[in-house]
Amino acid sequence: QVQLVESGGGLVQAGGSLKLSCAASGGTFSRYAVGWFRQAPGKEREFVAAIARTGGITNNADSVKGRFTISRDNAKNTVYLQMNSLKPEDTAVYYCAASYTRPLLAFTRWNDYDYWGQGTQVTVSS
Repeated sequence: QVQLVESGGGLVQAGGSLKLSCAASGGTFSRYAVGWFRQAPGKEREFVAAIARTGGITNNADSVKGRFTISRDNAKNTVYLQMNSLKPEDTAVYYCAASYTRPLLAFTRWNDYDYWGQGTQVTVSS
């Protein structure tokens, strides 16, 4: 069983950047696909980005393509979400999630993930 801890959230002005980290412990991290999701107040949880076990396959939501980049360092048991050109509509709690799965899979649905972190707040001011 893997435990996930997100960090790197904060307050940033529109057009700025943040880099989120998702640190894992308690499992063989390289056997897990990882995804980032976000949830704004009053809205449903939304897929942001996902990465396969070895990092060769990624998926990104249309709303963040060209602005956000997901990556991972299995030696450090960490997945990153680099967020550039942030917009006020990116404001949300960001969660990372992990799924013990086969290689080359990067799930976009929240119910494909088994383990979740506590989330980190990202606030983008206009």
